[in-house]
Amino acid sequence: MDLGLTGKRALVMASSRGLGLGIAQALAAEGCHVLLTGRSETRLAEAAAELTEQGPGKADYVVADLSNGDAVETLATAAEKILGGVDILIANTGGPPPGQMVDADMSVLSAQFDAMVLSVISLTQRLLPGMRDRKWGRVIAVGSSGVIQPIPNLGLSNALRSALVGWSKSLAGDVAADGVTVNMLLPGRIHTERVDELDAAVSKRTGKSMDETRAASRATIPMGRYGAVEEFAAVAAFLASERASYVTGGLIRCDGGSIKSI
Repeated sequence: MDLGLTGKRALVMASSRGLGLGIAQALAAEGCHVLLTGRSETRLAEAAAELTEQGPGKADYVVADLSNGDAVETLATAAEKILGGVDILIANTGGPPPGQMVDADMSVLSAQFDAMVLSVISLTQRLLPGMRDRKWGRVIAVGSSGVIQPIPNLGLSNALRSALVGWSKSLAGDVAADGVTVNMLLPGRIHTERVDELDAAVSKRTGKSMDETRAASRATIPMGRYGAVEEFAAVAAFLASERASYVTGGLIRCDGGSIKSI
């Protein structure tokens, strides 16, 4: 299937590793010009060079920390200068520290809201006019299965990512007639460094070994395994594609069947 992505311009937030990098790889493989973002210039430079070498698309990067108040301006300015505009926004962010909601530190909650929610909304607002003028655009927010089925000991993540659910659904209706789609892509247990970190936190909290923790986690997934980044990224590439032009306002799961609700 030709996804119709050759020459499209994609800004992929938090893409120096994990899910963000996986999505950037998938888009570059479909011929997109991808702008990577993150805090580590070393990782970004290496990833951009590798994606460009592999082709058929190409990659550049900009260093930006979403916890910094200037990050949105930095990203929007870089996207215009390097890409000449943005057709596809992958709104991906890091996650907050694990913990129960009853123990949440309000200062941490406020800082994480700025990085995980406000930055996404603000950057989208900056990029939407161009998409609407061109009558083509894709906004894909990477969320979590926790917005449907809250994940134990990830209280802040469950709460903050859920805020983007109402935002994305509302925005989808506002811009649908302009050829812009807005969706949320919800990963389950996709094997990334972040998931390894969360598994380590569970092991420390419960006193179980990493092998025991992972076995218990796999037992909750009907497929019996963690997902691969490439599997998740392929879904994102489809949602970003020309072929997905009638898919908007959705919460799309990529979780191996782990969410129990219909």
